[in-house]
Amino acid sequence: MRIRATVAVVSGALALTALAVPAAQADGPSFREEAAAAFAGSHSAPAARSTFSAAAVIGDLDVSFSGLKVAKAVKVGTTSKVSTTVTYKIKHGAGVDITSEDFATGPYLYKGSYDEPVNLLFGEYAATCTATSSTTANCSGKIDIYPADGELINSDAGTWKAGALALDYVTEEFADEGGLGSTLLQRTSKLTVNAAPEPVKKGKTITVTGKLSRANWETNKYAGYTNQSVKLQFRKKSSSTYTTVKTIKTNSTGNLKTTVTASVDGYYRFNFEGTSTTPAIKAAGDFVDVK
Repeated sequence: MRIRATVAVVSGALALTALAVPAAQADGPSFREEAAAAFAGSHSAPAARSTFSAAAVIGDLDVSFSGLKVAKAVKVGTTSKVSTTVTYKIKHGAGVDITSEDFATGPYLYKGSYDEPVNLLFGEYAATCTATSSTTANCSGKIDIYPADGELINSDAGTWKAGALALDYVTEEFADEGGLGSTLLQRTSKLTVNAAPEPVKKGKTITVTGKLSRANWETNKYAGYTNQSVKLQFRKKSSSTYTTVKTIKTNSTGNLKTTVTASVDGYYRFNFEGTSTTPAIKAAGDFVDVK
């Protein structure tokens, strides 16, 4: 399902139609679709929407949100579904029955501004809430990401903000709040290393090669990460600690190549410290026997 496309075409009228379907109806829209429709309907309102701050509560449902916690970073590859758990607290009016099948709440992530996000991600199912008093509850929900379905493009990598919303399918009221937290959505990285020849005579040259690649969300394949600084590290056979030998950069295809002089038995690895769009990764050490 392409949430990007869904949100772009949903009108306020369609949002109300979607909201009229109870969550418990198995053959109706999923919570993911209903939440996207509600969000799009509210955020496609007239320019007066700009009067709300980045963390303003909107809608008529008497629910507010706080204490949201989300992972610092979420790594997304090329094809496999990725889910991340979000927890938050809600406070609601006495007239809101959070145990009703007509009530649903869930977290979401958005890229760009709150009023005009360029992309949105929701969970497939509504969050689960446990009452802590007659008007408060702790909630836990998931964000589900399907990279193989075209939900992301490469420029989506980086900072996303988090929000939460609540829906009442009978009254068609809702509450929505953005700016509750943030996370990094990152393109999963891979890093290889090979040190040769093996074995090698002391004083001879060892050539260390490898490749740094990351997920391309538009082709659903891994591609070289170019012009990135990567550390070559070494640890002696008798040690558990790696030390940095030198820092080199990936070429135009993400490949790495450098040379060192053989001295003692040990392991060579590459270490990429990561960027805001791509997670840090260390290659497994490659052992070289020095004669």
